[in-house]
Amino acid sequence: MAATRITDLLKSGQPGDSTTIQGWVRTKRAQKTLCFINVNDGSCMSGVQIVAESDLADYDNLVGQLATGASVEIQGTVVESPAKGQRIEIKAEQITVFGGADESYPLQKKRHSFEFLRTLGHLRARTNTLSAVFRVRNAAAQAVHDFFRDRGFMWIHTPILTASDCEGAGEMFTVTSLNLNQPPLTKGNAVDVEQDFFGKSAYLTVSGQLEAEIMAMAFTNVYTFGPTFRAENSNTSRHLAEFWMIEPEMAFCDLMGNADLAEDFLKYIFKAVLNACEDDMAFFNQRIDDSVLATADNIINNEFARITYTEAVDQLLKADKQFEFPVEWGIDLQSEHERYLAEELFQKPVIVTDYPAAIKAFYMRLNDDQKTVAAMDVLAPKVGEIIGGSQREERLDILEARIDEAGLPRDTYWWYLDLRRYGTVPHAGFGLGFERLVQFMTGMGNIRDVIPFPRTPDNIEF
Repeated sequence: MAATRITDLLKSGQPGDSTTIQGWVRTKRAQKTLCFINVNDGSCMSGVQIVAESDLADYDNLVGQLATGASVEIQGTVVESPAKGQRIEIKAEQITVFGGADESYPLQKKRHSFEFLRTLGHLRARTNTLSAVFRVRNAAAQAVHDFFRDRGFMWIHTPILTASDCEGAGEMFTVTSLNLNQPPLTKGNAVDVEQDFFGKSAYLTVSGQLEAEIMAMAFTNVYTFGPTFRAENSNTSRHLAEFWMIEPEMAFCDLMGNADLAEDFLKYIFKAVLNACEDDMAFFNQRIDDSVLATADNIINNEFARITYTEAVDQLLKADKQFEFPVEWGIDLQSEHERYLAEELFQKPVIVTDYPAAIKAFYMRLNDDQKTVAAMDVLAPKVGEIIGGSQREERLDILEARIDEAGLPRDTYWWYLDLRRYGTVPHAGFGLGFERLVQFMTGMGNIRDVIPFPRTPDNIEF
């Protein structure tokens, strides 16, 4: 008999059904004539209780092998459960132990700190909290694809290897095939990158945006969803060296259309996760952050506020609040400013538009005032910026001037400029860090706990 997933069994299993389940032992309570075993297969928060009676063949030996962490297959009959909080259980007729676990198994029935669990990247997904996180992550990822597919977007696989620094921050991982102990040198004693694999310097990408713009100029609406990398030496709860980015790009779209899509996107993802992971989200609300469900409701059922950067600065200057970072027009808004706007002033998500050109990237469309660009950030309560985007500069002469002002070589962006020479159109897009979104949804305090294998300074385990 094929194994039934425990989530399906708990939803639809009926007394009298014959069933087979497979999973890992969470707990065991053994008596002389009876043994209660809780087995979980990762498909849902709950395990299923197995009742093994002493008339099972080799009962004493089996019970001795059923330690926490052991992997098992249970064949038996579904029966009504007399225990509180569970509708059904399984009366075991045959138990197979695939792999035992001795007393050194580190995930015994007690609370473990998240710091400790990070040292057990190969086992931590078996815990209640981390398994719930990764089910939410999976549901959110599925919802990302569903959202864009339903709107006619094409999923584009943009390159991980690149020669371009899209963000202009310079915090990129270098990729090389050269012998670092004896690299070839130029006459000036510098590393001769022309002898490297690509004949020039290569890096891990920080964004798929520029390549997505290429594809949007052929397919109109596209999106990327893949890994990106940032060599920022920040050992904080908000930073990862490897993370996933969602980046839609839309031709024939302006800043307001971009903002509309961003708002619709967040509402859709939160709804989808609440529907798919109801028990997991209730767990986070009970055990991690008691505002998780209220936050989701705030996102789903409120129309986002919209103000310009200049209006936001005016509101911050009027605020009866002492900020750590002084407020004046032209600053890059800090997290404390963003959270004030979203949490205290509007008490819901807010989209801030039209930022000073001096603090934004060269590719953002210059507004008529020549001081601001058609940029937008979506600010959310508790986290601040959750989405950043812009209408892109589609005018060749202005883009060339912006590249020059940024001190970037035009030659590097020859193809990007070509998109403005041949059939240019207004277009826009945004970026959303997927781990930041999962952290926001679940209330988890550290971003390292919402990705299966975090990559951070001095840490590349597992």
